[in-house]
Amino acid sequence: MNGLELFTAFHVLISLIGILSGFVAVFGMVRSKPLDWWTDLFLITTVGTSVTGFLFPFRGFTPAIGTGIISMIVLALAIVALRVKHLNGPWRRTFVISAVVAQYFNCFVLIVQSFQRVPLLNALAPTQTETPFAIAQLGALVGFVVLGYVAARGFLRAAPRAAVVRGSHA
Repeated sequence: MNGLELFTAFHVLISLIGILSGFVAVFGMVRSKPLDWWTDLFLITTVGTSVTGFLFPFRGFTPAIGTGIISMIVLALAIVALRVKHLNGPWRRTFVISAVVAQYFNCFVLIVQSFQRVPLLNALAPTQTETPFAIAQLGALVGFVVLGYVAARGFLRAAPRAAVVRGSHA
C-alpha cells in the first residue's frame, strides 16, 4: 500500500467511526440522555475527517472542499456550544442542531462516495445526476430534518448535566 492509499484508508476509517459515533450521540439526544463519550468521539473524528479531507491533492475549489469548509464551521459552532458556552441557554439548541447538521454532512459525503465507488450504485447513477442518486440524497436530507427535530426536542427536554453546567464536562 503506498502513502496515498494508506492515508485514504485512515481518512475512511475515521469517517466511518465519526458516522457511527454520530448516530449513537444523536440517538442519545433523541432519548434525552446525552452520551458524553460518544459525543466527544463523534466531534473528534468528524473534525479529523474534515481536516484530513483538506490534505488530499486537489486542483482548485471543488464541491468536496466547499462541504468540508461548511462542515468545519458547523463543527466549530457545536464545539463552542459544548465546551465554551456549556450548553447554557440558546447554546443547547445550537449544539444539537449543529451536531445533527455535521452528521448529515458526514452521511451526504458517504452517499456521494458510495455512488462513486460501489459498482452496483455507480451503475445506477454513474454521473450522480440520475434519479437513484437524487432519491438517496433527498431521503437523507428529509431523514436528517426529522431526526434533527426529534433530537432537538429530546435534548432540550434533558436536564442539563451538572458537569456540563460547571464546565468540567468529560
